[in-house]
Amino acid sequence: MPTVYATRKAHFNAAHRLHNPAKSDEWNREAFGKCNSPHFHGHNYHLEVTVAGAPSAERGYVVDLGDLKGVIQERVLEKVDHQNLNETVGFMDGVLPSTENFAMAIWDQLDGHVPGEAQLHRVRLYETERNFVDYYGE
Repeated sequence: MPTVYATRKAHFNAAHRLHNPAKSDEWNREAFGKCNSPHFHGHNYHLEVTVAGAPSAERGYVVDLGDLKGVIQERVLEKVDHQNLNETVGFMDGVLPSTENFAMAIWDQLDGHVPGEAQLHRVRLYETERNFVDYYGE
């Protein structure tokens, strides 16, 4: 069977601070610069969730993108939109909220919850228009 990749995009806003509590304040300022501000800073994140599978014989598609939208909304967006990743997002507790770590945490929220027969293939998370990470669950 052929494998087809289907992607759903989502947008949300969230604040965070890059700060490693195991290191000194000086180390954190040097390592993270303005991203270490004790007042936090925010991003307009763009999320792409890609699933893989064979198109169904009955419907002709890999996943009902409306159903995938609902899973992303429930398992990610409702928890992170207009939130502080350091303080109010339970699945980020104790995690340094870099874009890389955030993408892996989003994967964990979605893995096993993709509707139908499709499998989660990739989480792509844009922190800015030019900066993004890809995570494939590896």
